Amino acid sequence: MSNPQLVMYDEEAKQISAIIDRLTKEANAKVVFVVDKNGQLISSSGETAGLDTTSLASLTAGNIAATGGLAKLIGEKEFSILFHEGEKDNLHISIIAQRVILVVIFGSQSSLGLVRLRVKKVSEELAKIFESLARKAEAEAESGDSPFAEITDDDIDNLFN
Repeated sequence: MSNPQLVMYDEEAKQISAIIDRLTKEANAKVVFVVDKNGQLISSSGETAGLDTTSLASLTAGNIAATGGLAKLIGEKEFSILFHEGEKDNLHISIIAQRVILVVIFGSQSSLGLVRLRVKKVSEELAKIFESLARKAEAEAESGDSPFAEITDDDIDNLFN
């Protein structure tokens, strides 16, 4: 089976937003965001006003790709959890459903133990949502009912001309 393009629907987007909003509060995090493995920001929560979320998303995906290479070198499939400790802020990065990346930025007002506990709890919820989206994408690919099926290259060219 090919890996069909993930299409985000409003219902699932709202569920993801609600879950990461809750995680931000329960883990006492500064920022939580969900990124696909291609580096596209899916959703964010918390104090994002001063952050370049686009760069953070793409660098996070690059970090996952780089550590994936390290994992393979030592005979592992991948490292599902990464932790980076800074002077003021810390990053907890985890892979959800082998499809997306959950990033939690937190400072001294929280702890790694609390973040790990809360991330583990919401990971299962997020995995169910992304597995459901993958099933929808597979069904659309098999039936040809993609919401983008009727869009042609000419339509896209006309849009930008």
